[in-house]
Amino acid sequence: MSAAEPGPRARTGFVAIVGRPNVGKSTLLNALVGEHVSITSRKPQTTRHRVLGVLTQTADTQPVRQFIFVDTPGFQRKHKSLLTRRMNETVRAALAEVDAIVFVIDARGWTPEDEAVLELLPRGRGNVVLAINKADQLSDRGALLPLLASSAQRFPFAALVPVSAEKGWQLDDLLAEVGRLLPEGEPLFDADQFTDRSVRFLAAELIREKAFRLLGDELPYGLTVTIDRWDESEGRAVIAATLVVDRDSHKAIVIGAGGAKLREIGRLARIDIERLIGKPVFLETHVRVRRGWSDDAHALKQFGYE
Repeated sequence: MSAAEPGPRARTGFVAIVGRPNVGKSTLLNALVGEHVSITSRKPQTTRHRVLGVLTQTADTQPVRQFIFVDTPGFQRKHKSLLTRRMNETVRAALAEVDAIVFVIDARGWTPEDEAVLELLPRGRGNVVLAINKADQLSDRGALLPLLASSAQRFPFAALVPVSAEKGWQLDDLLAEVGRLLPEGEPLFDADQFTDRSVRFLAAELIREKAFRLLGDELPYGLTVTIDRWDESEGRAVIAATLVVDRDSHKAIVIGAGGAKLREIGRLARIDIERLIGKPVFLETHVRVRRGWSDDAHALKQFGYE
């Protein structure tokens, strides 16, 4: 991998985005990077892998800054499957390995789940920025003042920044605060590279995203997606994917009456995959049952949950 050309005093660093489930971490990552690298839905625990999103800033008179974002799963206290424990381990590992941390909470206030994540953050490093998401949804922006004050008392944050990940509000301010925490160093990725994940991985995640969005509360947590075939020729891609569930009853939910749900999942995913790879896609989807896979160490490794 060739490096982007560094400017004077270039800064490059790894940044973890952490927070409770469903607080908007993946939406924030996608907004910062400007690409769809992490899937989103209203269902908590949509993100399962650490996803690297890369943003490189260049300017004639300013140093290059490369942010290498790590989107972590929401720290989960309720579900105790092996998959959940692995995801919690992912959060802890990310916090230990990065140069800066963006801790995301909701502008409506602190919750016990936020407090649980706060306990994991390193207090002595001065590298945690608080992003107060969905601040645009407050009818009275003055309501932010007591939240900012109480947040500053809870933890020695390097900065506190109200933002809207969905609308892009104050994201430049957030980047400026995080950028100050990055160490000096040459970029590790090309300037036009926005993730380290393969196209196959992103396609599988897009299919899983559509399943979460379409099925909502009906959808079981025990669902993952594998790409079984990927052929690109004659100006199009032929992709075969399997949605893996852990119960027979879940298979019926994903397929839907007469296969309607599965067809719609495939249709919506195909649109985004075509946008991702820039060519027409023929997407074939199947559903398979693998009982108890989310508590099976061998299955987790097979499906990429290290």
